[in-house]
Amino acid sequence: MAYDYDKLYGETKNALGKPTQAFVDFFEQIETENARVLDVGCGQGRDALFIARKGHNVVGVDLSANGVKDLIASAHKEELSVEGVVADITTYRPDGLFDFVLIDRTLHMLPEMARLSVLERLLGHVNETGWVLIADEVSNIAGFKNVISNHHFDWVVEFSKRGYLFVRCS
Repeated sequence: MAYDYDKLYGETKNALGKPTQAFVDFFEQIETENARVLDVGCGQGRDALFIARKGHNVVGVDLSANGVKDLIASAHKEELSVEGVVADITTYRPDGLFDFVLIDRTLHMLPEMARLSVLERLLGHVNETGWVLIADEVSNIAGFKNVISNHHFDWVVEFSKRGYLFVRCS
């Protein structure tokens, strides 16, 4: 981890602020209820907590023990369905399938081959009607699209704009 997010999270409550607006807009409009959501690089839970408040079951994974600790504490206070996992996403293997896999500005922190490998592995944990929602550097989106187009599932790009890529398995 190039930047010490664990230190930041240990010193600053809600260090990264509010949920990402594109994800808020997405989850405000979907009609799915009680979905299983994987938040990769969840930090303190800015996206995970919002999604859990919408009634979904969230698994948040992050390398930062302080971030995951804060996520779990906040979820516990609000009685939200959130599980936190401290793990390195380059080796993490999710348990089961998810309706949504959300990756908010996390993959760009990895070298190119690692970020593409992580995405490829995560695609295998999306259910047959699920979604992958990515916010990342604009320059990385083409590589993500390539990984997705080479995956054995059929994917539909539903949204691709300025560093965002939302794809749905069909």
